[in-house]
Amino acid sequence: MGGATVTKADMFDCRDAYVSALEELAVGDERIVSVCNDSVGSSKLGKFRERFPKRLINVGIAEQNMVGVGAGLANGGKIPFVSGASCFLTARAMEQIKADCAYSHANVKLCGISSGVAYGELGATHHSIEDIAWLRAIDGMTVIVPADPWETDQAIRAAAAHDGPVYIRLSRMPVPALERATAQFAIGKGEVLHEGGDIAIIANGTMVHRAIDAAKALAGEGIAARVVNMACVSPVDEELIASAAQTGAIVTVEEGLKQGGLGGAVAEFCAQNAPVPMRILGFPGFVPTGSAAWLLDEFGLNATGIAGAARELMTGRS
Repeated sequence: MGGATVTKADMFDCRDAYVSALEELAVGDERIVSVCNDSVGSSKLGKFRERFPKRLINVGIAEQNMVGVGAGLANGGKIPFVSGASCFLTARAMEQIKADCAYSHANVKLCGISSGVAYGELGATHHSIEDIAWLRAIDGMTVIVPADPWETDQAIRAAAAHDGPVYIRLSRMPVPALERATAQFAIGKGEVLHEGGDIAIIANGTMVHRAIDAAKALAGEGIAARVVNMACVSPVDEELIASAAQTGAIVTVEEGLKQGGLGGAVAEFCAQNAPVPMRILGFPGFVPTGSAAWLLDEFGLNATGIAGAARELMTGRS
């Protein structure tokens, strides 16, 4: 970010990083296959299909079958990346995700495309704001929410190397590439992107660059906010949460439900190990039809809303 103005040219679609990593992995490993639900276009798998026509299985609009096929391929020694709109992948195929993937410890990689409120104008049926709360409640399910193209690339590679089911939540909303002093990704680990000792902001996915912008605004007011990118929600980085709690206050922000997601994971740990005042930012429940940009602004999921929550928390502590 570097304090410079971010333009459209500096914004990236993480789906591009996903398919680029997937194609590269497929070149070196014949076990890599893709399974989709008539979503070749929205998953940007067209080039993968051209390069590996026998390694893409399109089951049509049949998400339960799609996940079952993925589990069967995994049982046959393949590494399937099961790709579809996250609202349908997680809701329609929940039983298969639970029983065929997690309970059976199948080596399936679930890729939820166009997550959060990216399909804003299509309304609540197409919003995917419950997915993290649902999936982090399933035993043995690794849940990753990448924040930028580099992290998406790394998450796909880490998922391919990981033995067991993984859910990777991918947005279609453009995000900037984040600046990192040390670029290192590992399942179960978060990272500090902006230093500060007065309050911590823990975010993931599309909210991370907004959290950094909020921290910069707060710095102008003399408030040093630490920004933590918690891409892995399950398993969550408890050591990093404990460190964030030492600032004395935590704001969490996610493009999903307030209940049960990233904020829930942080609150559960803090309540039992490091009690600290918190604000959990997210959607309160079903949200109205509207553009993704309008919905994020309406519910305070932007730099202004994040900074405002931090100020309120700081005021409450004084």
